[in-house]
Amino acid sequence: MKNRITELFNIQYPIIQAGMIWASGWRLASAVSNAGGLGLIGAGSMYPEVLREHIQKCKQATGKPFGVNVPMLYPDIEKLMEIILELGVKIVFTSAGNPKTWTKYLKENGITVVHVVSSVRFALKAQEAGVDAIVAEGFEAGGHNGRDETTTLTLIPAVSEKISIPLIAAGGIATGQAMLAAMVLGADGVQLGSRFVASNEASSHQLFKEKVVEAGEGDTHLTLKELAPVRLIKNKFYNDIQQAYANGADADQLRELLGRARAKRGMFEGDLEEGELEIGQVSALIHDIRPAAEIVEELMREFRLSKESIQTAKFKV
Repeated sequence: MKNRITELFNIQYPIIQAGMIWASGWRLASAVSNAGGLGLIGAGSMYPEVLREHIQKCKQATGKPFGVNVPMLYPDIEKLMEIILELGVKIVFTSAGNPKTWTKYLKENGITVVHVVSSVRFALKAQEAGVDAIVAEGFEAGGHNGRDETTTLTLIPAVSEKISIPLIAAGGIATGQAMLAAMVLGADGVQLGSRFVASNEASSHQLFKEKVVEAGEGDTHLTLKELAPVRLIKNKFYNDIQQAYANGADADQLRELLGRARAKRGMFEGDLEEGELEIGQVSALIHDIRPAAEIVEELMREFRLSKESIQTAKFKV
């Protein structure tokens, strides 16, 4: 399959695995890349030397293209960028910050740059900053999210209408049918997070993976907008947040409740009660934990079947 995304990254399928904290290590990234998509190492939960190790191991595990996702709020971002350049990573996805900060520097060093946005306004700013492609992530997505609550169904055509560079859709995508829908709406490819959390290779805790599979409709909620909007599975920690809101908590009190390493505690260490469990709404459609290669294969099979069924369907008016 050839389009602007497969050609930009030199990959077989326009499928990108999101660089999620506590889930996207070298095993997952290399497995997705080997299956024909683009795997991303999630640097947001890694110390610089841990990132170095993951990049080195990913290089040993795959000869295919892979990238690194770097949240620009990371406190030691200069060290991460130094390691990325030193080890010859060719693709970087940036998020949670101003794309002007690093795009020029990365591109001058031969790196393809993609920025994650949640609105048309930020998409235009990223294009002006010189990025090579944009990920537009809808309100349905897991983890940290946009404050505007624009859904993928609305966001993708709105962004596609305004930009000229390749567009990747994210948020609420876990099936080939959703992939086709996103591309009909104007996307050149898709980025999946939640579906790859429930994979054998994800570095997240097995108990968290099982919790994702068990999640149903309405079991996630976007909260903590005063700090950084995040979509969470409802558990004891989530209920504590809601009680804090009911008691009139301000941003400082919410920050104290959140504390440190809450996401690690939930997603990496498997504390399903006190941990922060970040996942998308689409978890309600995820029913099993599978190898990443099987997920990619199933996505493409569903995509092709859905495309064929639409092309051959006879609609009665």
